[in-house]
Amino acid sequence: MRFWWVNQNQTYKHEVRGGFLWSPKANRNGRGNRFYDNMTETRRGDLVLSFCDTQVKAIGVVSDRAVSAEKPNFGAVGDQWDNEGWYVPVEFRELEQPVRPKDFIADLLPEFRGKYDPLQPNGNGNQGVYLAEVSEGFAKVVLDKIGHVIADFATEEEADSEAEEQADRQALEGRTDIGETQKRQLVLSRRGQGIFKANVRLNERGCRVSGVTDQALLVASHIKPWAHSTDREKLDGCNGLLLSPHIDRLFDRGFITFSDDGALIRSSALKPAVLAAWGISEVRNVGAFAPEQAVYLAYHRSSVFRP
Repeated sequence: MRFWWVNQNQTYKHEVRGGFLWSPKANRNGRGNRFYDNMTETRRGDLVLSFCDTQVKAIGVVSDRAVSAEKPNFGAVGDQWDNEGWYVPVEFRELEQPVRPKDFIADLLPEFRGKYDPLQPNGNGNQGVYLAEVSEGFAKVVLDKIGHVIADFATEEEADSEAEEQADRQALEGRTDIGETQKRQLVLSRRGQGIFKANVRLNERGCRVSGVTDQALLVASHIKPWAHSTDREKLDGCNGLLLSPHIDRLFDRGFITFSDDGALIRSSALKPAVLAAWGISEVRNVGAFAPEQAVYLAYHRSSVFRP
């Protein structure tokens, strides 16, 4: 496990909610940037301390390697950044009681490393820092202040999905109109991962049907199927819902859909007993959808749903 500090004054609400880090690959003048290069050094299981508005507000754990990716939907934030950068998936836990490093800077000073430290000796943040590596001792001091130890954030190793990704990639290998970066993101979007899932999470907080909000247990499901979507639609967060796996199965197969105002609609091909067995009320409203989502839902009702 390595330990990282990320300054998120501009992007905190997007990156923490979306479950990722994203940076350009270079400065605006084209020169390299150590803090952007650090993105490629992260690995699954690394710990990330999220710093915003003078406080450590969240703790994250890296869930996969960095990949080249288009800029997520930051809104007006980051207009000055290039459209392609580094994307790292990170699962964050927001702290109920954020801590202010300036209040215990004396405990952190012995763990400073030099010119790439994320804090100044007076406890103020260093301007220009995005992702900086810190020592294990530095991380332990911060975690102690919030009542945690490193073991609280340890993850179990999982087998790589490279074989699965390679199989998905074959569907795109013949494309010559897009580069390798976009091919990889389109592959990941097919499985509800990558930039697509990050963009969906900026709109949806959890499964509207089951109520589950643990992102590790949810699938980013395309409303308009991946195979019938344009490249833009494949990555559009409005073309997705966060669903529990069993709900995703029903939605993907057209056994359920939703009205624009959120009413759950059951296909005549789905026996009511199935919904009952899963504790899902057939008379259910999951909340109104945004107009941008409603466009895709209209397609789902007309072309995927089984009446």
